[in-house]
Amino acid sequence: MRKTRANAAILGVAFVWFTTHFGGGFASGAQIYSYFVRYGAWCLVMPVLAMLYNMVFFAYSLHFARKHQVYDYRTYNNAFYGRFAPVFSNLFEVLYLCVMCVAPAVAFATGGATLSQLTGLPYLLCTFLIGIFIFVVAIFGTDLVRKVASVLSICIIAGLIVVYVPNIVSNFSAMTDAVHQMPMTTATLPAALYSAFLYGTFQLSNIAVFVQHARPFVTPKDAVKSMALGCLLNALIMVMVVMGLLTVYTNPDAASQSVPTLFMVQHGVGVSFLTPLISLLIILGAVSTAVNMVAAMVKRICKKTQTETAFGASNTFRTTKKEIVTAFFCCVIDFAIAQFGLLTLIQKAYSGLAYLAIPVILIPYLIHMAATKLDTKQKA
Repeated sequence: MRKTRANAAILGVAFVWFTTHFGGGFASGAQIYSYFVRYGAWCLVMPVLAMLYNMVFFAYSLHFARKHQVYDYRTYNNAFYGRFAPVFSNLFEVLYLCVMCVAPAVAFATGGATLSQLTGLPYLLCTFLIGIFIFVVAIFGTDLVRKVASVLSICIIAGLIVVYVPNIVSNFSAMTDAVHQMPMTTATLPAALYSAFLYGTFQLSNIAVFVQHARPFVTPKDAVKSMALGCLLNALIMVMVVMGLLTVYTNPDAASQSVPTLFMVQHGVGVSFLTPLISLLIILGAVSTAVNMVAAMVKRICKKTQTETAFGASNTFRTTKKEIVTAFFCCVIDFAIAQFGLLTLIQKAYSGLAYLAIPVILIPYLIHMAATKLDTKQKA
């Protein structure tokens, strides 16, 4: 029974990493193209290195959370940063708030860009329509979205496999031609490594999401097994996406695409079936991500109370007027940020988050690992 419970936790948390990492930006192919494919044939290796990098830090944070039994990120940060917590815990809050602004804006942009390419409508109008839908669902359907989030993620994964595998198989020669044309020299290696480093570093803010999931582990060592499995899953899917995008790499229009996955499908096999399928899955993934992030932002600002609600007095927890107004302003801010465009947000905003994470997470964690001998040093 103990072994079964341990295995269930290991598998479950590994899947949490994948579903957190995987969103509209990933499904659209824009993140993979921006951080890996455009840096040459090293793109076949760099996703694996980025996930190994993340695995070390995620496993360390989950191991620490389970060992010291700190399962909400504020308590976890206070314990982890120790006497420096008054500074670094608050800096982490600032970083996390930035993430909660940028991530839903990327979701807005992903949904808008996909809808725009699919329908031919202006990008501004499409992001506006996506924003209205996200606002309505965030107010009235958060519980439903949370319940079906895992199902949506599984559907997106299945959809990506259905989309990418046939295109890779049918256009294998185009993929190999692209690899031969792409530079893979020591001169291009530093840029490829740095891009993979940035990609992995902006992912480190997900520690705030992960620590709550350390509770089910039977022992702290289960965290290492779980993240090793999560690393394998993430790396395999990322490499599959890279291979698929390489099938259209030599197309002169590929580099300017906001939704590379959609572009690949439109120039691949099964266009009539796969185009609406992948478009729907990308939009659903973007909406799910945005709704959860907007709801989280509302939760941080507003507290549920048994007071007058937007629908009259009630003894149950219902959406208050303050929450509706807060969600509205969150959506307005995210809509405004989304107007910078999907590629700009992924290339610039995510890189900005990486630079913020370096002094707040990366450096303190490396110091903590060294000073505590990977959290094995006994306190005096």
